[in-house]
Amino acid sequence: MYQLKKWTLQSQTSTGIVLEVEGRHSLQIDILEERMARVQLLKDGSYRLDRSWTVAPKGDAPLEGRNRASLDGFSCPAFTCETADDTVTLATGCLKVVVRQPLGLVWFGRSSASDEWQQIAEDRPTGAYMLGRKDHAHSHFLRRAKTDRFYGLGEKTGELERSGRRFEMRNLDAMGYNASSTDPLYKHVPFTITRLESGLSYSLFYDNLAPCWFDLGNELDNYHQPFRSYRAEDGDLDYYFALGDSVLELTKTHTQLTGGTAFLPRWSLGYSGSTMSYTDAPNAQEQLHGFVRLIKEHDIPCDSFQLSSGYTSIGPKRYVFNWNTDKVPDAKGMAKVFADAGLELIANIKPCLLQDHPRYGEVDNLGLFIKDSDTGSAERSVFWDDEGSHLDFTNPETQTWWRDNVKTALLDYGINSTWNDNNEYEIWDRQAQCDGFGDPIDINLIRPVQPLLMTRASNDAQVAFAPEKRAYLISRSGCPGIQRYAQTWSGDNRTNWNSLKYNIRMGLGMSLSGLYNVGHDVGGFSGDRPDPELFVRWVQNGIFHPRFTIHSWNDDQTVNEPWMYPEVTAHIRNAINLRYTLLPYLYTLLYKAVVDDEPMIRPTFLDHEHDERCYAPTDDFFLGRDMLVANVVEEGAKTRTLYLPDNGVGYYDFWSGEYYHGGQEVTVPVALGSIPLFVKAGTVLTLSPGVKRSGSVEGQLRQIVIYPLHGEASCTFEAQAYEDDVDNVDALSGNHRLTTFKVTQTATTLDLDWQHDGQFDPALEGCKVSVATRDSRLLSVSGAPYKTGTLLPF
Repeated sequence: MYQLKKWTLQSQTSTGIVLEVEGRHSLQIDILEERMARVQLLKDGSYRLDRSWTVAPKGDAPLEGRNRASLDGFSCPAFTCETADDTVTLATGCLKVVVRQPLGLVWFGRSSASDEWQQIAEDRPTGAYMLGRKDHAHSHFLRRAKTDRFYGLGEKTGELERSGRRFEMRNLDAMGYNASSTDPLYKHVPFTITRLESGLSYSLFYDNLAPCWFDLGNELDNYHQPFRSYRAEDGDLDYYFALGDSVLELTKTHTQLTGGTAFLPRWSLGYSGSTMSYTDAPNAQEQLHGFVRLIKEHDIPCDSFQLSSGYTSIGPKRYVFNWNTDKVPDAKGMAKVFADAGLELIANIKPCLLQDHPRYGEVDNLGLFIKDSDTGSAERSVFWDDEGSHLDFTNPETQTWWRDNVKTALLDYGINSTWNDNNEYEIWDRQAQCDGFGDPIDINLIRPVQPLLMTRASNDAQVAFAPEKRAYLISRSGCPGIQRYAQTWSGDNRTNWNSLKYNIRMGLGMSLSGLYNVGHDVGGFSGDRPDPELFVRWVQNGIFHPRFTIHSWNDDQTVNEPWMYPEVTAHIRNAINLRYTLLPYLYTLLYKAVVDDEPMIRPTFLDHEHDERCYAPTDDFFLGRDMLVANVVEEGAKTRTLYLPDNGVGYYDFWSGEYYHGGQEVTVPVALGSIPLFVKAGTVLTLSPGVKRSGSVEGQLRQIVIYPLHGEASCTFEAQAYEDDVDNVDALSGNHRLTTFKVTQTATTLDLDWQHDGQFDPALEGCKVSVATRDSRLLSVSGAPYKTGTLLPF
């Protein structure tokens, strides 16, 4: 590679400028929004790949990819352009970029509260851009300050703040990974947020899905001042630069840029059972029926079961869309057993056909596999104890074949949802050819697009089969945009306390990167089975994540089940009951993730950037804006110390109603059944006590709990709760109910009022109202005195 230095202004466009670089390349800068710009380097004036599947400002990208040159969906506001001898300056009212010689960009921003320009980022003066002479490798270097804080990069291990580490984007099936150190993992998310000492932040999203590396202070070089770097072995240098007053603003901006969040069914927030062991067993159907019986016997709330791939086996291997009728002699009957119990089934499917798959020849003859770069025949890669060939989802005929088989092998059997798994596409023939919808593409350029398009094809099959329902899908691998279709999780974690602790940070890292609907394999997937204490603590943590699934493949063939240790089953049941009690709050958070791009799980600093203590490594996090979760994640703990962020109003203990001022450290005693949980003052929580399914809410009771503003004489505060008909596709078109609560507080009274909006009638039994703490004020509802325990229409 060589450094790009010399440039001249070639032209000014309606959205920015075009520079000629080194007499042969083009660098384009476009102003997309008041706070967002785009920089593209075109080697010899041409794109390496002229399409993108990740950028989707209108909610989705075309199946064949979005034209990379397109600015559709952006407002492209007015800007100024000033030229001098060696600089060009573009500026909106909030964002300014100066191009200087040798080639380098300097970025300035204004906060919403100030007219002063602040320098927010600067390309490295001693070489900012490098480009391969004979290939498309490229690099981008920026200066790095000691006070910079780095977040993002999606699913990464270790601390949430990424300074001092080097990360690789290369999708791998990293089973049993170390949650504090292993890299790379399953997903490709080339997005960072940098928070500056000044309080402003900026983000960089590199729209390139070739393997790449981010160095955030690990590398030192005597010839350069401290720097950070992005290096890619192929593809286009095409990045989006955004300014934010906060980290939260940039997370939401990135989520919008990549297409928003799928609105999955309400039942997806319930407990989902799963294990490899049931479907690996010779009597799989009997084992699966046993799960239905045992959740009822042990009084465990549950909504779904994830059917692991053993149902497809022939001998020890797995064959997608095949049914092992010895293990599962009556698949339709099995699905009916689950459906009659109110449980959804979610079937594991894989995008690679082993070389001895009964249908391999059929698929090969149809030309649906990715092609070997030398022979043009189907590529062969290691996959699940054998070799196989990967389906090419950039081939329209593959899309059709896949949708047809999802229907005939699963949906027609009564299995309504798909678990898109083992879709990392570990094909190391870099030039293996993908159809590219008629314009062939090297796999190295679009490896993470394959799981994205696989999941989209599964989604399309489910939508076509049941158009009146919102589909539910899971995908393990992917890239920005996967959240448009599916829920995801942190892959095949190792069973130990380290995973419990660092999975929290992994989930928060995904959430900051626009993947909101996430979770972990509760109890640990691989290795030793969890002991009773670890299992209890993991379940107590898992209930606060959007995806709550107990999943395992224990070395000793045991199964992680809620009742696996009778001596702690009561603690497990209580934790899962709490999850179901919180469902109205959780579903409202999912709704806000979809319509307002609000993260569901949030690091403590996200809403408290002014509080320096919140940037320290912590196991605490927020569920929504109002609930602070402080799970016990240390073995043998008798106390739990946590820091209550300075929110200006304080917190209430969820269990005791005791009030605490914010901005202080507190220590609470804990026993094995303890789940430390705090609620922000000035909140109204809507709860659903006694619920066993997260499906239809008809006939359910709602408990409305008021958390007063402590010490305030006269004030008001509001909250919302969302309901719909579980999975109706017209929910966001008005067939829902959004309730806005308003509390008017005086020195002597608390008055609760509410207003419903939307066309949906949940047909609830009614509601009861309570105050979280002992309070001598008179409680009234809509101005009428309320006696605690009275059932009201709602």
